[in-house]
Amino acid sequence: MDLQEIDNAVNQARKELANRYDFKGAKFSIDYNREEKKITLVAGDDFKLRGIQDSLGMRLAKRGISLKSVKYNEPEKAFEGNLRQLVEILDGIPKERAKELAQIVKDLRLKVQARIEEDKIRVVSAKKDDLQAVITHLKSIDFPVHLQFCNYR
Repeated sequence: MDLQEIDNAVNQARKELANRYDFKGAKFSIDYNREEKKITLVAGDDFKLRGIQDSLGMRLAKRGISLKSVKYNEPEKAFEGNLRQLVEILDGIPKERAKELAQIVKDLRLKVQARIEEDKIRVVSAKKDDLQAVITHLKSIDFPVHLQFCNYR
């Protein structure tokens, strides 16, 4: 996950919302905490919160960040009747999803080995064609986690 691209997307969304007519005079904020990998959205009402979510989602998508790699938590009441929503940035593959992914690779019945390494899955094979077949299959399914593929050597 490129954290600088997320920072750029947050800044662009903040600038866009400051210039939008329906946000003139409204109190809202988008705060990005790079260390914790979290974005905090604060808005006056539910309509404005959805507007912030849409703007942020568009900016993330334009910068090549998959919307599957962000998780919107439930909005909660904040100070002075505002709504606060925490957006988590998902980096890596959770353990239970990694097990599912490894099982999908094993079910292909190719001569490949899938190993779970922390928040990654390493697929090893002697044949490059088998690895490309695994990548093609994984791209064709709709997996709930954003998948990136590194070199296959």
